[in-house]
Amino acid sequence: QVEFAESGGGFVQPGGSLRLSCVVSGNIVKIYGLGWYRQIPGSQRELVANIDYDGSAFYVDSVKGRFTISRDNAKNTVYLQMTNLNPEDTAVYYCNADVSWGAIAMAARDTYWGPGTQVTVSS
Repeated sequence: QVEFAESGGGFVQPGGSLRLSCVVSGNIVKIYGLGWYRQIPGSQRELVANIDYDGSAFYVDSVKGRFTISRDNAKNTVYLQMTNLNPEDTAVYYCNADVSWGAIAMAARDTYWGPGTQVTVSS
């Protein structure tokens, strides 16, 4: 079983900041990639940022210089620090994890999604 606990979403003014957190729990063998995606109604879910196990990060162009993804492997947690938010950042943000779980000898590996947390940027 793989479960997610997302937090940090909310309502902020343009130019404000939020930090999203996602704790992955369960019988985790290893968490490979971790990422944050976002989706607005009527649109495809899009990748915002991704971070590999060793800390190598990727960002979509629209958030470069404003968002920072990080992870704490000891806590099975990924963060997304968002600064200088604008209304176009309004979306439901989903945590994503590439996870091996269960018995080490026969661990299942798949990509799992968190429940999503709403971020609203408006004046």
